Amino acid sequence: MSRRPISETSETEPSDGYPSSASESDDDGCTLCSFPVPAEPITDPDVDGQFCCQGCLQVHQALDDVDDADADAVRDRLDDDPSTLDDCDGDDAFLAVDGMHCATCEAFLETRATSTEGILGAEASYATDTLRLAYDPETVDDDELADIVSGYGYEARDRDAGRGEDHRDAALVKFLIGGGLFGMMVMVWYAVFLYPTYFGYEPLAEFGSYDGYYVAVNIWLMTSFVLFYTGWPILRGAYVSLRAGMPNMDLLVSLAALGAYAYSTLAMGLGRTDLYFDVSVAIVLVVTGGTYYEGTIKRRAAGLLSDLTEAQVDEARLAETGETVSIDAIEPGDRLLVRPGERVPLDGTVHEGQAAVDESLITGESLPVEKESGDPVRGGTVVTDAPLVVTVGEDAESTHDRLVSLLWSIQSARPGVQRLADKLATVFVPLVVTLATLVTATLLATGSDLSTAFLIGLTVVIVSCPCALGLATPLAIASGVQTAAKRGIVVAAETIFEDAPDVDIVVLDKTGTLTEGAMSVEGLHVDGGDEDTERTVLRRAAAVEALSEHPIGAAIVDAARDREEIDDADAIVDTETFERHVRGVSAQIDGERVVVGHPDCCRDHGLSIPESLESRLEAARAAGDVPVVVGWDGRARGVIVVGDAPRERWQEAVRTLSDGREVVVLTGDEGPAADRFRDVDGVSEVFAGVPPEAKAETVRRLRGRGTVAMVGDGSNDAPALAAADVGIALGSGTELATDAADAVIVGDDLESVAETFDVANGTHRRIRQNLGWAFVYNAIAIPLAITGLLNPLFAAVAMAASSFLVVVNSARSL
Repeated sequence: MSRRPISETSETEPSDGYPSSASESDDDGCTLCSFPVPAEPITDPDVDGQFCCQGCLQVHQALDDVDDADADAVRDRLDDDPSTLDDCDGDDAFLAVDGMHCATCEAFLETRATSTEGILGAEASYATDTLRLAYDPETVDDDELADIVSGYGYEARDRDAGRGEDHRDAALVKFLIGGGLFGMMVMVWYAVFLYPTYFGYEPLAEFGSYDGYYVAVNIWLMTSFVLFYTGWPILRGAYVSLRAGMPNMDLLVSLAALGAYAYSTLAMGLGRTDLYFDVSVAIVLVVTGGTYYEGTIKRRAAGLLSDLTEAQVDEARLAETGETVSIDAIEPGDRLLVRPGERVPLDGTVHEGQAAVDESLITGESLPVEKESGDPVRGGTVVTDAPLVVTVGEDAESTHDRLVSLLWSIQSARPGVQRLADKLATVFVPLVVTLATLVTATLLATGSDLSTAFLIGLTVVIVSCPCALGLATPLAIASGVQTAAKRGIVVAAETIFEDAPDVDIVVLDKTGTLTEGAMSVEGLHVDGGDEDTERTVLRRAAAVEALSEHPIGAAIVDAARDREEIDDADAIVDTETFERHVRGVSAQIDGERVVVGHPDCCRDHGLSIPESLESRLEAARAAGDVPVVVGWDGRARGVIVVGDAPRERWQEAVRTLSDGREVVVLTGDEGPAADRFRDVDGVSEVFAGVPPEAKAETVRRLRGRGTVAMVGDGSNDAPALAAADVGIALGSGTELATDAADAVIVGDDLESVAETFDVANGTHRRIRQNLGWAFVYNAIAIPLAITGLLNPLFAAVAMAASSFLVVVNSARSL
C-alpha cells in the first residue's frame, strides 16, 4: 500500500504563548514535505510549487539552490538509500530482526524474502535491525512474515512488539564453554606430543604408526567439535556471504579455519607432524570470544538508559457514553472525550470545549497551542487544562502513529555502513584464493608432487587470516563503546564509528536540544521596581495559575515555590471565583480580581498597561520569550517573562562542533525565538518554522552537501535522526528519538555531542591500527608459506604475537 504523508494541523505563534490554529486546504500537498497546505498556500513568484509554511519554503529555496555542476552529485547522494517499496502495490510490514551484523546480512535477507511468493519487495538495515516488507495479503498472511525470514541464525518479530530476549548471547556462552573445553585439550595434546618435535626433540608418539594416529585422531575429533560447533555462527555467516555474493570477515575467517582443518586432515593421513589443528581452534575461539566480549560491553552500555516514556495511545473514551473502547473500534466521525492530562487518541477536530494543547511530542516546540471548536488536533498531543470533545477525522489515524511509521520506513531503507574489515574482505578473500591457486598451479608446473603443491597452497589460505584480523574490529569497538559509556554516551549502533569521522554538517534541533525544552520563568518586572511588589505579583500570579493546568502557569507556580512565595493556593484564592478566559485566567484574591495572561486578555478585562511594562513586553517578544501580564484594580502590576531557557554552555558546545564542520539549527519556531540563534558564533545556518514532517526531508537535502549528523530529543526528530548519516539523541528524549539514534547522551550534556565525535574518531583510528598490525603478520607469513618455509610453531607464535598487539592496542585509552 502507498504510505500516506503525515499531516500538519496547525501553525504556532511562539511570541504569544497562546497560539491559534490555521485551517487547511484539500489541494495537493506541500512541495517539500507532502503535508496538506493551508487554504492559502505559501508561495513565492521565484519558486515553483506551494508550501505548508514559510519554513518549508525557506528549506526548499536554500537546499535546492545549487549550481548545475553540483546537481548530479546531490542526486547521487540522495539516491544512496532509495526506497522502492513505496511504489509496490500491497501492504507494508515492519519486522525487527536479530542476527544481522553486516551489509551481507541485508542482501541475504532481502533476497530470501523476495524469493517467497507473495513478497513484493524487501528492504533491510542491519544498522537498525529493521526489515520492511511489501506483501500481497491475498497470498501471504501477515502472521507468516516473521517465519519467512527467520532461520540461518536470524530471528524476526513484529517491529512494534518490543525487543525480544536475545538468545544469541546464551548461545555464544554455550559455544565458548564447549569449545573452550575441547580447545584446551587440543592445546595440551599439542604441547605434549607436537610442539616438542618442532624443536627437534624425539616425539613421544611416532606419527605414521598406531600411536601417532591415535594422538592425531583425538586431536582431529576435538578440533572438529570446536570448528563445527563453536564455529557454527562464523560458518553460517560465511554461507550467507556466499549466498549474497558479498565476501565478508566471516568468509575470510572460515576460509582460514577450514583451510587449516583440511590441510591438517590430509597431512594427518600422510603421517606428517606439521598439523595446523591448533590454528583452526585458535581462530575460532579467539574470534568468537572477541564477538562475545564486544556484545557484553555493548549490553552494559545500553543498561545506562533508563525506561523511556511510551506515548502510544491504545484506548479512547466515547463522549456520548463515557465508555472506554479500543482504538481499533473507533470510526471516522466518532466523538471522543479527552480529559486534561490525557493524549488525543486520533487526529480530528475540536467539537466542543476550549483548552491549551501541548504539541511538543509531535512538533518539538514547548509552547502550548490554544484550541477551540473547529480547530484541528493531532493524535499524540496532550490536552493540558480543560476537557475537549474531539470529532475523529476521516482517516481515523494518529499523527504520532504516522511518525512511528515514517521512522520505521526510513530505518528500513537506511543500509548499514559496511565495516572496514568487511570492505577489506571483499578484496582480500578473492586475492588470497587466487594467490593460493596460483602457488599450487606453479608448484605443479615446476614438478612438485600433488600433495606438496596442495599442502603449500592450503598453507597460504591458513595464514591469510590471523586471529588478529578477527579481533581487530570487535575489540576496538568494544573499547570505544566502553569509553563512551564512561563519558555518559550510549552507543546504540556501532556504525557510528565508521560514519562520524566523515561528518561535514551537524544539524541541531532547537527545542530540547539547544534549550531545556520546558517552560521556566526567565524574568520578573514590576512597575516601579519595588521588591515587595515583585513578591506580591509573583505570589498572586502563582496562586491563580495553581488552579490552571496550563504549562506556562505551571512554570510560574514552580518559580514561586522555588522562591517560597506560595504554599497553598486555596489559602489565598477564592476558588469559586476562578475563571478561564481566552489566553488567560483570573480569580478573586483578598477581594480583588487578579487577571493573569496575555496582554490582550488583560486589556479586555479593563487593565491598563504602563509604558514601563510595555517596553518589557516588546523586549520579551524580541528575545523569543512569552510575556505574561499580572494585574488587578484596573492596572497591570507586573510582567512575568516565561521562556524555554537555553542549556548551560550551549554556545561553547556549538563552537566546538563547528570546528571543521557546518552547524545548522533546525526549529519549528519562527520569529525571535529562532532569530536569536542566527548570529551565534559557529552557527552557519538556521532553518525556522520547519514542521516535523519536513525535518527528515531537510536532512536528506543537506546530505547533498556532505555527511550529516542530526542531534535531537523529541519524537518529531526521530525521522530526521534516522534519515541522517549519524543520529545522536539526548537521554531525556522520547522513546522514538532514542530508538532512531546511533548514540544516546545519557546526561543531557550538550558538550557530550562533541565528545561523541571524539570517541568515534579515536575508535575508527584504533580499528585501522589493529588491522595494520594484522596485515604486518600477513606480510611476513604469506611469503614464508609460499616458499614452504612456514612451520606450525612459527604460525602459532606469530599469530599469538599479532593478537597480543591488537589486544594491547585496543586496551589503550582513547
